[in-house]
Amino acid sequence: MPILAPEPALFPDNLFDASPADVAERRWSVIHTRPRQEKSLARHLYERNIAFYLPLHASRVRVRKQIVYSYNPLFASYLFLFANPDDRMVALGTRRIAAALEVSDQAKLWNDLRQVHRLTGLGLAVTAEDRLAPGTPVQIREGPLMGLRGLIVKSLSGNRFIVTVDFIQRGASVVLSDAVLSACPPDRGD
Repeated sequence: MPILAPEPALFPDNLFDASPADVAERRWSVIHTRPRQEKSLARHLYERNIAFYLPLHASRVRVRKQIVYSYNPLFASYLFLFANPDDRMVALGTRRIAAALEVSDQAKLWNDLRQVHRLTGLGLAVTAEDRLAPGTPVQIREGPLMGLRGLIVKSLSGNRFIVTVDFIQRGASVVLSDAVLSACPPDRGD
């Protein structure tokens, strides 16, 4: 059985290069998919040139003494749709969606998703974080993740830096050294 290449997780590729003001006619919607329909919905949207973001993370698995990578949704049953009303109706017509959640704070979600995209794009071992507990707000002050803001949580594996998507109360995390982190005020809205 051939191993498939990762499917598009972001369309267009430069979605997060634009500013929210540049694309005023489109809005983010959080799509709660039916079970195991995230990638099918992403393929459908990609084929129709509808903007979306499906955060994926790589998992190592051994198949017949060979290491292969599987690309799975970071947030099971969630896809982020960035569409105008007509494109949103196309997505809703797929029968792959359990619910479409309206987002009141578009700028906050835009920023949260941009940070998750940046975190997952570096090839680090990213872990999904469900139902986030309060932590210390920090900012990364050096390295390839410089400028990202999130929470620091102590775990058995060390200090986990968590980037949150507040709207769905989930996040993504990586293990980082304290040396690259500095405390920051909790309510800065960059």
